[in-house]
Amino acid sequence: MNQMIALYLSSLRQVKWQQPEKFSFPSQIAKDWLQEQGSLSRLLETYCQQLNVDLFHNDIVSAQQLDQQERALLADEPCLLRKVVLNGDGEPWVLGRTLIPQSSLVGQPHDLARQGEIPLGLTVFSSNSVKRDALQVGWAETPSGLCLVRRSRLWMNQKPMLVAELFLPNAPIYSKERV
Repeated sequence: MNQMIALYLSSLRQVKWQQPEKFSFPSQIAKDWLQEQGSLSRLLETYCQQLNVDLFHNDIVSAQQLDQQERALLADEPCLLRKVVLNGDGEPWVLGRTLIPQSSLVGQPHDLARQGEIPLGLTVFSSNSVKRDALQVGWAETPSGLCLVRRSRLWMNQKPMLVAELFLPNAPIYSKERV
């Protein structure tokens, strides 16, 4: 794995998560992005000609590899761990880390374990029954300075997954105005 990606992933694991109502958002745009209830992938697509995914990890990890908060938000069982970077027009915009309990992989209309380089949000939000809860936000101390992050639990057909997203320095969330 790219060393810089590993450093960003490490930063993501060190975040002190906050409830949105207690977080001081740096701008209205950042607030809108961090509290987006729909597909982040679809939102990103509106800011670029081409959105693509670099897949760095897609494998099952034991429950013991999850931290206490992650186990509390999901289940105490092995999970598919998916690590990606979403790129807009070739620029890395978002580092994603998703945990999908093995029980959530069963009985889905899509094989989430074989998602590959398709943005997860495009698949999840094409489902009939999707909701987001347990939204948390914060700042990550990264090699490039402070970056905004969010984490939320997505429910696809009543089965949970936990998605953490770190907005890299070139992401549109940091723009001063809407495109």
